[in-house]
Amino acid sequence: MTGVVRKEDVKVQLEDGNVLQISGERRKEDGREEKNSDDKWHHAERQSGSFSRRFQLPENSKLDEIRCRLENGLLSVVVPKEETEENRKNTTT
Repeated sequence: MTGVVRKEDVKVQLEDGNVLQISGERRKEDGREEKNSDDKWHHAERQSGSFSRRFQLPENSKLDEIRCRLENGLLSVVVPKEETEENRKNTTT
């Protein structure tokens, strides 16, 4: 997710066991004057509104170890998984 989103405007939570929900709101920004190097903007438009996405996580997800990071408008979510017998068989060295 890229854009002008602040950390306090995004909520990441687990629901119904292993459903990850990411929701939040983009705040409206328009009609303000901005300077960018030698250019001068007299009007800037930004999308605003709420958003929500739900992801069904695999059964072998380590829910206690989920990590989230929001940096420069980009949300990264890492969901570690437990190693299964099937994963061990498919691993090549």
